[in-house]
Amino acid sequence: MTSLFLFGATEGGLFDFDATLPLMAVQVVLLTFILNALFFKPVGRVVEEREGYITTSRAEAKQKLAEVQRLESELKDQLKAARQAAQKVITDAEQDSEKLYKEALALATAEANASRESARREIDSQRDSALTQLKEEAEQLGNLIVDRLLAAK
Repeated sequence: MTSLFLFGATEGGLFDFDATLPLMAVQVVLLTFILNALFFKPVGRVVEEREGYITTSRAEAKQKLAEVQRLESELKDQLKAARQAAQKVITDAEQDSEKLYKEALALATAEANASRESARREIDSQRDSALTQLKEEAEQLGNLIVDRLLAAK
């Protein structure tokens, strides 16, 4: 009891050092082990699993993003090549069309010139024939006039 008076405490006061203090310390330690075993370890395990899942998900997402970017780049290159090929096909088709147009125009012009030349030759032939016939008729008419004038004399 004298030791209690040294600390300035009375029996049942604030600093009562009987068996309660060690018993409370044992309860706190025991409660800590029980809570650690029943609550903190499972929660810690779940948190670690969740962190592992998040880490793997992020890694997979980065890989998929890189794959998507690579595929997008490839598709852009393919689209560019396809556009160039289509433009080349269009240009070739335009050139072929222009070539066919020029050939058809040249052929039509040649046929028109040939037809015009043929018509000119035919007209010249008919004119010469008509002139010859007119000369013959004029000569016959002249002879007929001369014959009638001579017969009338």
